[in-house]
Amino acid sequence: MTNDTEDIEIRLLLEAIFHRYHYDFRGYAQASIRRRLKQAKEFFSCPTYSNLQDRVLHDSAVFTRLVSFLTIQVSELFRDPQYFKAIRETVVPYLKTYPSLKVWIAGCSEGEEVYSLAILFREEGFGNRVIIYATDINPVAIERAEAGVYNLDRMKLFTENHRLSGGKSSLSDYYTAAYGAAVFDKSLREQIVFSDHSLVTDSVFAEVQFVSCRNVLIYFDRELQNRAVRLFHGSLSRHGFLGLGMKESLRFTEYASSFIEWNRDVRIYQKKST
Repeated sequence: MTNDTEDIEIRLLLEAIFHRYHYDFRGYAQASIRRRLKQAKEFFSCPTYSNLQDRVLHDSAVFTRLVSFLTIQVSELFRDPQYFKAIRETVVPYLKTYPSLKVWIAGCSEGEEVYSLAILFREEGFGNRVIIYATDINPVAIERAEAGVYNLDRMKLFTENHRLSGGKSSLSDYYTAAYGAAVFDKSLREQIVFSDHSLVTDSVFAEVQFVSCRNVLIYFDRELQNRAVRLFHGSLSRHGFLGLGMKESLRFTEYASSFIEWNRDVRIYQKKST
């Protein structure tokens, strides 16, 4: 099969997904979407993308599994510790000036960053003044994030990341270990609202003071990146903060001039007042 034929099949598959399930992957970076669809095609033992399209259209369970291939991202607690350390040292003092704090974690995947920030804000003394909105397009990932259960083998790395981020307590204070798994404290989840939300098709749903969307924009094409940043800009209150992934930037988006580079090294931006 030629690459041209595959390109046509992939384009038709993404169109079919959009019209059948209202999930829009058409603006995702082509190299990334092709790689993930290739993995899915092999997993489902489909000889062609047309065959995969047929199965997706007629079996919603296949589609649900396919979404995991298209969206899942490997993450870890306090990933890139310097990012969280910068939040503690330079952003938290400003966030503490608000009577209450609302945070949006867009593309939360299986919740590692959600619990990282929940722990950080607890350590920084926010108490019950913070609400975290954790959203993702993948319902399976949201379900796992809400459960807050991770393999115990990962805790060594998570603990070291937490220490390097400036953690003010022991990470083990926040989870219970049993049967090879670590279950994070329910009290952390009481201030987290988990919900499905698409940066591709959905709109602004709340005013927040901090948005963290890390390692998501790199999978979008330029048009979709602009749409996502437009949502973040519309969600952020005056002088609110936006955190991106270490390989991401606002530099080439339509909203580059609407933000101040607060910390270039760890990709933290502040919304300008106008």
